[in-house]
Amino acid sequence: MSDTESEVGAFTYFRQFFALERDVLVLSLAMFAFSLGFQMTGRYMPRYMSVLGASSIAIGLFGSFGNLISAVYPYPGGALSDRIGSRSALTLFGLASTVGFLVWLFAESFGFVTLGLSLAGVTLLEPVALPVGIFLGLGFAQAWKSFGLGATFAIVKQSVPPGKLATGFASTETFRRTAFLLGPLLAATVLARYAFGAGFRLILAVAAVVALLATVAQHLLYDASEDSLGKSFAGVSGVLADLAGLPSPLKPLLVADTLIRFANGMVYVFFVIVVTEFLAASATLPVVGFLNPDALFGVLLSVEMAVALLSMVPVAKLAERVGLKPVVALGFVVYAVFPILLIAVPESGLTLAGFTFTPSALLFVLFAFSGLRFAGLPAHKALIVGPAAQNAGGRVTGSYYLVRNTVVVPSAAVGGALYAGSPEFAFGVASAIGLVGVAVFLVFGEEFAAYA
Repeated sequence: MSDTESEVGAFTYFRQFFALERDVLVLSLAMFAFSLGFQMTGRYMPRYMSVLGASSIAIGLFGSFGNLISAVYPYPGGALSDRIGSRSALTLFGLASTVGFLVWLFAESFGFVTLGLSLAGVTLLEPVALPVGIFLGLGFAQAWKSFGLGATFAIVKQSVPPGKLATGFASTETFRRTAFLLGPLLAATVLARYAFGAGFRLILAVAAVVALLATVAQHLLYDASEDSLGKSFAGVSGVLADLAGLPSPLKPLLVADTLIRFANGMVYVFFVIVVTEFLAASATLPVVGFLNPDALFGVLLSVEMAVALLSMVPVAKLAERVGLKPVVALGFVVYAVFPILLIAVPESGLTLAGFTFTPSALLFVLFAFSGLRFAGLPAHKALIVGPAAQNAGGRVTGSYYLVRNTVVVPSAAVGGALYAGSPEFAFGVASAIGLVGVAVFLVFGEEFAAYA
């Protein structure tokens, strides 16, 4: 390897990415397009629900429904790919996602349905009005994500040496998460010029067009004649065996990760509500000019992702020197403390050492800090798939995420119920649970041997 080839940076990974085999490149570019659509819309859905008249409990249930989809979609998605082939499945999933964006666009036309739950005369869930179009649209919009999460991990594991796993994941994450940077910026540009209702509907229309174009391009360009990704899924019958066979180093990581993700899931859907309604923060930036709260939130998301993209590669390289565990622990700590820091932003700003920071300035600092949680993501993925046998990366990953995502399903509903009583209490409880997860990982978490 030449000196030039050995120099590693963000653009190195972009060059490597575009040198990928054509079918994988087409698939990855489609992933970029769908991620762009999701990032323009998904983080604003709680705000959209609020504008439509949904309560905090309804928003929490929406978050839990999204968690449920994330938990149950990958396995049937893989089974369907086995049945009809990867190319047809991808096209079907892409069309479903397009339909999802369109349903969201016309969500107001679907109206509300009232849902309550009682058992033996005991009310478990007070009647709550749910916007039908929002929940129905989510079921469609998330469809494309159901293809090949485990297979993606397995490809990286089979393509790089064990000691380079974090760096290998940084390559794919750097490209994919560029959509996470651009999507909120595009949304902020629109919302800075239009009132939220009209502006967000325009954004949904653009997302639907992007998803449709990605689906057509993917169908025409992707040749799956030799693709075996779908064959890596054995169906639900193999899940229990895969869970029983999880490598022992993964078990404390799984417990800690689940606690931290449950904590984050409690309040994640309310981040946009806190910025746009609870704090109602706005800002005036050089060149850009005035940003209303909705536009500011999009810019904050882009700041968060810019920090993530800039730090992901150097942190992945750092992991090769200090190990995976310290880097993963850093990401976990950021996950845990961010909620309490966000809700604690004073509406009047903060004065430190003679300098006064406005709420918007504090938010910029906090979301930049939040970007560091993504910096540890490649190391986290390496720690998950690293201990797996060479041909079992997909199954181990699928089992790990099935457990974690299933436990996390009710988190947003729990957070929504707490938020209805006190936003500060909900965010405080979330950070407390997250810190317990950090402690579990620091005490019981194991280092992957290739990095030790």
